[in-house]
Formats: sequence, C-alpha cells, structure tokens
Amino acid sequence: MTTSETPQVAAVTTEQEETLAPLDLRSLFVAGVHFGHPSKRWNPKMAEYIFGKRSRAHIIDLSKTITSLKAAKEFVEKIVGQGGECLMVGTKAQAQSPIKEQAIKAGAMYINQRWLGGMMTNFQTIQRRIERLVFLEDAFAKDTIVAQTKRESLMLAAEVVRLNKFFGGIKEMEKLPQVLFIVDIEKEKIAIAEAKRLGIPVVAIVDTNCDPTEVDYAIPGNDDSVRSITLITRHITEAIASGKASAKLAREERMAAEAELEAQEAAARAAAQAKAAERAAKAAAEKKAADAKKAAEAAKPAAEKEEKAAEPVADAKAEAKPTEAKTEAKAKPAAKPTEAKAEAKPAEGKTEAKAKPAAKPAEAKAEAKPAEGKTEEKPAAKAKAAPKKAEAKPAAKAEAKKADAPAADAKASDSSDSK
Repeated sequence: MTTSETPQVAAVTTEQEETLAPLDLRSLFVAGVHFGHPSKRWNPKMAEYIFGKRSRAHIIDLSKTITSLKAAKEFVEKIVGQGGECLMVGTKAQAQSPIKEQAIKAGAMYINQRWLGGMMTNFQTIQRRIERLVFLEDAFAKDTIVAQTKRESLMLAAEVVRLNKFFGGIKEMEKLPQVLFIVDIEKEKIAIAEAKRLGIPVVAIVDTNCDPTEVDYAIPGNDDSVRSITLITRHITEAIASGKASAKLAREERMAAEAELEAQEAAARAAAQAKAAERAAKAAAEKKAADAKKAAEAAKPAAEKEEKAAEPVADAKAEAKPTEAKTEAKAKPAAKPTEAKAEAKPAEGKTEAKAKPAAKPAEAKAEAKPAEGKTEEKPAAKAKAAPKKAEAKPAAKAEAKKADAPAADAKASDSSDSK
C-alpha cells in the first residue's frame, strides 16, 4: 500500500462511520445486536424477546428489536419535540465513549461516569456543584482565579477536573430531564429507582439477563458490544435531533404567530385609541358648546335686569324733554308782547318799584306748580323740570306786569287831565 492510498481509505472509513445504518435486520445482525448472555444467566421475563439458543447462549429476536426501537424513537422524538430533554446514561466501559460522542453530536445531556446517588432526587445539591464547576471554569478562562499560593491553584484545577468528570455532561441542565435513555439497566439500578420515584419515563437497552418490566420502553439487544451500543445510541440521537428540529420549528412558528397577534393587537389598540381620541374631542366640543349655552343663558337675566333698570331713566328723560320744550315755548310768546309794550312806553321808576313786589306772588306760584305736576312716580323727571318752569313763569309774569304798569299810569294821567 502506498502512502497516497492511505488518506483515501481513512476518508472512506470516516464516511461509513458518519452514515447511519438503516434500521433493518442486516445492519442489526452485522452490529451483533442479536447476541445474548449465556442461557444460565437469563431472566425468564425476557422469554418473549428470545429467538433461540446457540452454543449455550440465547439469541435475541431482531424483529422484536426493530419494533421496540421504532417505538422508542417515536416516543423520544415526541418528548423532545415538545421541549423536553433526554438524559443519556451509560457508565459501563463499553458505553462511555459512544454515549459521550453521540450525545455531543445531538446536543443532548449525558452521564458516562459513575451515577451519583441523588442525581435527580437531590437535584438542588447537585445543581450547587454544577454552579461551582461553571464558576471555576469561568474564573480560569478569564484568569481571575483567587488563590494565595500555587498549591491552592493546583487544587482548584484538580477540583475542576473532578467535577467535569461527573458533571461535564449536565453543566447546562437547569431542570430535571423528561426522559432517560439507559444502557444496561442492571448496572444503572440507582438511576432506574430515581426515575421511577420521580415518574420519569425510561428508554433502555435490555439484554437477556435484565427485567424489561423495569422500564417503559425496552429495546432488546446486546448491551456488552461497543458496536451494538453505538448503533442503537445513534438511532436514539437521531430521534433527539429530529425532536429538537421540530421543537425549533414549532418555536419559530409560535413566535411568528405571537408577532402577528401582537401586530393585530397593536393595530386594534391604535384604532381604539383613535376612536377614543375622536370621542374625547367630540365630548370636548359638546361640553364647550354646552358651557357657551349656559353662559349665554346666565347672561340673559343680567341683561334683562340692566334693561329694566335703564327703562325708568330713559322714560324720565323722555318726559323731561317735552316739559322743557313747553316751558320755553310758553316763556317766549309771553315775553314778546311785553317787550313791545315796554319799548313803546318806557316804564318809570315807580312802575319798576311796583312790578318788583308783584313778582313775588308769581314766584310763589311757580314754586307751588312743580308740586302739582303728575310726575310723582318719577322723581328724577320732577327734579329736572320743576326749576326750569319756576324760572320761566316768574320771569314772564314780571315782564308782563312791567309792561302793564306804564299803560296804567298813562290812563291815570289822561283821566286827571280830563278832569
């Protein structure tokens, strides 16, 4: 063999390892899944899964293995697809490597070292140790580890290694798993007991020396062969991967539906807010109109009161003006003849003296006349009209008497001359 042919052979081998063998009789037979334990170490409850006996060893019925494995794969895919987690457990030497490799490929949790008592029933304590592991790893990665001496730092590093040995596969486990996949239930009796106590379903590879009634989904097969364990584990990890993919798709669909629902709710909220704003604006306009109407109604009585209060004053003014006009009219005609007579016959000193006392009764009459007026109901009009009348009438009478006095003197002189 040449050196150039070696990489090609290695590449072909790698492809064959990566390709999952189909779930049929041939692939199971080639992997040695049909080999059971010696007949003297068998469990009678496994009788339904035993095909026969060869060389003092039992042969497992592979048709039953295919049926059981398909049912187990469907169950695991369903649980993981609903958001659950599958914990893979295989602590025996033949199962440690396959369990770790396949679990890392599928992104599942695993335990390939000793199962610590209370791993699930006392999960609070286990979780504190997991947190301690995460803290130390983070401190070493960031170079922030607190150690006084080199010996202390070495002790912390050893603690990280020891914790990784037992909890390396469950560092991300924040809650209990929903299903367990176990290799060799005779060796993992503690895990089976804890799962039963917590009501966690178990899928397990059962050999001819195991009790299949201890688990929920029993897969009859050889649990001592690395090839057999690897083949069955790969089928289980395929179911886990399919479940994770369907869970991711369902999560994306749910998120899209929630986003659409949120968009619809936002649109509905916006429409409701717009309607509420419109109603508020309408209510504000109605309130403003009602307030304006109330204000107008409240202003009407005040205006009416003002009008009523202004009416007497206006009436008084209206009555006062005609009286003033009448007094002026009366005073002017009375003054004209007297003035003419006075110009024709100038009065002498005696007549003036006589006219002055004659004016007194006229003044008294003028003072008395305003009291006789009909304006008793309107005092303001009386007060204005009375003085003007009093001034007009005495003046007119005095002038008339002054004019008559010369005439009387002239008559008296004529009569004396005739005598």
